[in-house]
Amino acid sequence: MVDRTAEKAIRSQFTSGQLQVRVDNAPTHQLLQGKLNRVRIAGRSLQLRRQDIRIAALELETDAIKFNLQSRGKRPFLKQPLQAGFRVVLTEADVNKLLQSETFSSRISKLNIASMGSVNTVSNPIYRIVNPRVKFLANQRVNLQVEILEEGNNQPLLVTVETGITVVAGKIQLTNPVAKANLEQVPARFLNVIVNNLNQRLNLRNLEADGLIMRILKFNMNASELEIGAFVRIEPSSKWLNVRL
Repeated sequence: MVDRTAEKAIRSQFTSGQLQVRVDNAPTHQLLQGKLNRVRIAGRSLQLRRQDIRIAALELETDAIKFNLQSRGKRPFLKQPLQAGFRVVLTEADVNKLLQSETFSSRISKLNIASMGSVNTVSNPIYRIVNPRVKFLANQRVNLQVEILEEGNNQPLLVTVETGITVVAGKIQLTNPVAKANLEQVPARFLNVIVNNLNQRLNLRNLEADGLIMRILKFNMNASELEIGAFVRIEPSSKWLNVRL
């Protein structure tokens, strides 16, 4: 019954896909005390509800979970940090679908490239990013193509960037980037400003202020899919526990 209830709650976050959930709670009476030994989740072709994200494969396993059943809110709250390991696989096609989604396009279009690392943004033109597309390559490299629009200019600039993606101390970093704008080489100074800014944004330690610790343990990319394995720890006070997917 616990397995079915947990699976129903987790499945409500997805609109389609194959999903299996197992809850280890022996002896069974400890559930009444707000304790679970472990929760394991395995899924294929999962489409997140309210988000344009499809997950080709998902595997997740938690440590012991302790929660307070006497919570006055709608959901019981954690009595100790939630720790879990997970593995997720994304295909190139699904990543591009996400990049072309209305939600992502709205967010990326607000990104001001000129202000990335620039001291004086008053005299610099403002650029917007549109129509992003990605292609997975061999040797942990990726090709990204975008169009950049300058404020007041309707002619887009086609930019292609090829970069390596590495994991350093559990953090994702872009390495050895090369870029072209309308087939012309992008100056290294301009490219480095953007890459340095992106590396700062990709620093997972930025999440720790909100009670979320994440460390990348596995990162593999081939011509068709991306595989990520990670450890995550969520503090009981973390705002991420209240995120609606």
